[in-house]
Amino acid sequence: MLESPARPDSLALAQMRDGIKILTINNPPVNALSFATSGALLAEIEAAETDEAVIAVVITGANGIFSGGADIGDFMKPPVAGSKSVRDVVAAIERSKKTYVAAIDGNALGGGLETALTCDYRIATPNAKVGLPEILLGIIPGAGGTQRLPRLLATKNPMNNGLAGVQMALDMMLKGEAKAAKPAKGMGILDEIVEEGSVVDRAVALAREKAGTKLRVSQLKFVVVPPLTAMAHGMVPSEEKGGYAAHKLIDALEAASELDYKYGIAREARLFEELVVGPQAQSAIHLFFAERELGKIPGLSATTTPKEIKSAAVVGAGTMGTGIAMVFANAGIPCHVIDVNPEQVARGKKNVADTYEGRVKKGKMAPDKAKALVESVTFVSDYAAIADCDVVVEAVFESMAVKKEVFAALDKALKRDAILATNTSTLDIDEIANSTTRPENVIGLHFFAPANVMQLLEVVRGSKTSDATIVTSMALSKKLKKKGVLSGNAFGFIGNRMLFDYIREATFLLEEGATPSQVDKAIRDFGFPMGPFAMSDLSGIDVFYKISQEAPKNDYRSSEIAIRLYEKGRYGQKTGSGFFKYVEGERKPVRDEEAEAVIVDESKRLGITRRTDITDEEIVNRCMYALINQGAQLLGDGIALRPGDEDIAWIYGYGFPWFQGGPMWMADTIGPKKIYDQIMQWQATLGKHWQPAPHLKDVAEKNGTFAPRPKIGSN
Repeated sequence: MLESPARPDSLALAQMRDGIKILTINNPPVNALSFATSGALLAEIEAAETDEAVIAVVITGANGIFSGGADIGDFMKPPVAGSKSVRDVVAAIERSKKTYVAAIDGNALGGGLETALTCDYRIATPNAKVGLPEILLGIIPGAGGTQRLPRLLATKNPMNNGLAGVQMALDMMLKGEAKAAKPAKGMGILDEIVEEGSVVDRAVALAREKAGTKLRVSQLKFVVVPPLTAMAHGMVPSEEKGGYAAHKLIDALEAASELDYKYGIAREARLFEELVVGPQAQSAIHLFFAERELGKIPGLSATTTPKEIKSAAVVGAGTMGTGIAMVFANAGIPCHVIDVNPEQVARGKKNVADTYEGRVKKGKMAPDKAKALVESVTFVSDYAAIADCDVVVEAVFESMAVKKEVFAALDKALKRDAILATNTSTLDIDEIANSTTRPENVIGLHFFAPANVMQLLEVVRGSKTSDATIVTSMALSKKLKKKGVLSGNAFGFIGNRMLFDYIREATFLLEEGATPSQVDKAIRDFGFPMGPFAMSDLSGIDVFYKISQEAPKNDYRSSEIAIRLYEKGRYGQKTGSGFFKYVEGERKPVRDEEAEAVIVDESKRLGITRRTDITDEEIVNRCMYALINQGAQLLGDGIALRPGDEDIAWIYGYGFPWFQGGPMWMADTIGPKKIYDQIMQWQATLGKHWQPAPHLKDVAEKNGTFAPRPKIGSN
């Protein structure tokens, strides 16, 4: 057997093995099909087509990854004249007269799977994953995915004239989910799973066996029943609420059913081009890159490496504490929960067991896996039991005195290199750290409730927090599958500091004449899952009241509506009444005349004549501009590193609509100067609490933006 050597510097390695040309995508770390990589791969495909010695071609990926898809960075700039894309690669395979086999190891996503779908056969290792996740970027597959996947699955799943397969393809693309090798084979995406030996060796053997045959998916036919697409259009969000790409995806699938392949793929390309330059895709792509930037912390020593976290502990067996413990358990880190209250411990144990049992009942977890996770969370009552843990997270009552007492005890009990973290949502990290003899090891790890569900994790550094503690905590956030946003030490940090201004403006609107229902509806229509007052009832008005007592005092007033409700014992959902009332056993907020009477009385007390002309537009603008202004303040103060960090915090921690890109992306879309000018008008009419942040003023005067706005092109 003769094998020609590969060129190690190429983006598409080429080898010959007894008439089989092996093309290896070689663009680490994920073998992205960038313009350059696509050009290199295309050249090798075209060379294979004219080489009579080549009887078949195998395509694979280097370093255990087939391909993560097109390079998203290519979307951020107009393509250079003559550059090649994934579309050119799949078109060359499509028109080739040779047999193609895809040998998949690791991920084959987006353009990677589209390339594999163009091949005649697809085989994979057991650890392979395949998917078309483009919907998560506000776009659709743009290299034939919407045309080939439904054709393939309709043929492989012929029940009801292939309807079952079409439904599989549509669900997979609408969810953007990746399928593991075994279910992918069951669906018909893969022809074979190579359990032993090299997947490339098996692909070469298959290519030799099948040489001269072609099973191009593009030639398959299927018919989609109109009610399927009509139903699909009805089940996805409206175009203006983040569903723009989903509706276009359904349109592309219809084209695959109704049109010949060459017309269907042209339709897909037009839809893709329309989407990629649209505002929803631009917002999603912005968030993609903002998330990539989270771990880049300026000013830290380049030689600092994260410490490995092998064990963890949580102080407090309440809902938050047990939720955090489950986050560690889910990441494969055993966790102790320390609490001396037997009743609290019993509730904590039940919470852990019920959570995992619920996942088993829903078919989302195997019973043995659930049992192992329950057993990895242990409850103890003595600090000595957690002495050797690598990290401990304090999750006790939000009181500085209580937290300082806990940290003094942790300081004495834990090994010297352990990280001591607090889950405080507002309190001074430095004051907590100063209750220990090792403030360099103290940091904030602010999880959001429910901790085992919410993706945001604010990592809050104090003035003495070491580089090693910061680097380890940011690495830990990734291991815990959280979006770790680094914040400076300021009351409320990033998320809650912005939240306070948002809530302030919403309650001022109540004083002026709006109702909680009107405000919440306007904010929901904007895209939030719930309005500020339903959120306040869920979190607890009593919690808000206690936090407000710790807040720094300003030289301008704040609304006391929440205080009036608190004084009447209206704490929110927990008491059945707050800004709204709640039917026992239900969480749906119901308009409440008693709460509105409290609001009207407060307006009278303040001498405010209530207005009837408050519009949804005014509600949204005032609430969002309050968010943006405080975001600018935090950037100017250095509490937040980047505008994108604030966007990530509000998308994943507070439900800001992703298709709006986050508050600071929204600010740049509107224009900081326009926002600044409006704030100055409000300052004159509404009061001095509308004080523009110096950083907003500076950006506005330069007629600039908070972050660069690259022109997003297509691939």
